[in-house]
Amino acid sequence: MARTSARRTIESTIRRRGFSRVAGVDEVGRGCLAGPVAAAAVVLDPSQHIPGLRDSKLLTSTAREYLYMQIIGCALAWNVSEIEPREIDRINIREATFAAMRKSIFALQPPPDFVLVDGSGIPSLPIAQRGLIKGDRRCAAIAAASIVAKVTRDRYMCILHKQDSRYGFDKNKGYGTAAHIEAIRQFGYSSAHRRSFRPKALSDTILEGL
Repeated sequence: MARTSARRTIESTIRRRGFSRVAGVDEVGRGCLAGPVAAAAVVLDPSQHIPGLRDSKLLTSTAREYLYMQIIGCALAWNVSEIEPREIDRINIREATFAAMRKSIFALQPPPDFVLVDGSGIPSLPIAQRGLIKGDRRCAAIAAASIVAKVTRDRYMCILHKQDSRYGFDKNKGYGTAAHIEAIRQFGYSSAHRRSFRPKALSDTILEGL
């Protein structure tokens, strides 16, 4: 209970300063070898309590799916945006992550008047904002954003797996597992892979993209 209260206190403090629509923002897929980087922005209804809300990394896939439906059902506003591998390779992962965050924030209706972002690095915005280290464990809106981003991206990676099952995207979700790296070594890159991401395990491998 104490942890839940602590997460709500941050947003409550901001609202007492005169801000009424506080958005939480988080990303997923930043360290992946394949697939997009995704960012979600969520404005929670302060009158609604969502039991079990926490950092998506601490939840089972079943719990995330359940909480995802709870969040989108009662949030005042929410959005998920993705930046695809080719754009990541073109502008780098940091800028791609910030671009996904900005797209999600600007798509919110009604727009937020304060933004809480997970981590210390935050995108340039014409809106009051604050970065929170481990924000997905300290702030309800950021925890909600982490769940929405994770579920959305995981579903997309399962679609990519159906299109090309060689890499096991349904299991690894694009992360550099041993099996995924071995598949890249065997088959080369697919169109879903980020060419600018090359783990040390592949440093001695000549890769051919499809």
